[in-house]
Amino acid sequence: MSATHSHDYDAVIATLADYFDGLYHSDTARLRRAMHPQAHYVCATDGSLLKLDMEAYWAVVEQRASPASQGAAREDKVVSVEFAGPVTAFARVECTIPPKRFTDLLTLIKLHGRWQIISKVFHYELDAA
Repeated sequence: MSATHSHDYDAVIATLADYFDGLYHSDTARLRRAMHPQAHYVCATDGSLLKLDMEAYWAVVEQRASPASQGAAREDKVVSVEFAGPVTAFARVECTIPPKRFTDLLTLIKLHGRWQIISKVFHYELDAA
């Protein structure tokens, strides 16, 4: 990995850390650092299209009890990161917000020297009760 790619990889991982921290603590300030204000949020797990803009997504996050406040075990993982070029990356990540386990497919872009998530397409499964 070249020095530039190494720096970009570290920067993408730092963005994903903000993303995971934001989800675990229901902290929209951290999520706003990680996600571009025009990001797409999309899911079709239940058979219908769920698509939110970021303002609607922030409201969802702010209204839910955080996994941290519930004492939930932290379960997040970067499965892979791939670069399509110097300003475009793709990350497959997993995390848990009880009672759901998520697989997130995140597309990131680098604008003005900063990596942010521009697209979040995800699938979830319910924990067995």
